[in-house]
Amino acid sequence: MELSDEQFDALITRAMNELPQEYIKGLDNVAIVMADEPDEHQRASTHVRENGLLLGLYQGIPLTHRGGGYNLVLPDKITLFKHALLQISYNPESLFENIKRTLWHEIAHYYGLDHARMDFLESKHRGRTE
Repeated sequence: MELSDEQFDALITRAMNELPQEYIKGLDNVAIVMADEPDEHQRASTHVRENGLLLGLYQGIPLTHRGGGYNLVLPDKITLFKHALLQISYNPESLFENIKRTLWHEIAHYYGLDHARMDFLESKHRGRTE
């Protein structure tokens, strides 16, 4: 599949609109960006091997780790990696679902959720919409 940056950005926006809005509205001081591939620092910070795929990355301080002195900081950042998401997707529908799932996963890191809680909330939300 080929996809322009504008098309990828539109899919990210659509995914944001379809995720549970109570979690989206709670995002404060978070930039959501896209990149073709992770840079060396991003790859090293996640311990992803040279051939490994990194779909998304949350960089920041989760809400559960912020104290009273948390102020005057740069925004947290969620990055979605276009090439990796394209690589695991076999059609436009699966690409959108992979973007949405990755975005949900990274937003959950912002809230300090572990993977078990992420899976529970995702399945709960799917049950409401399907």
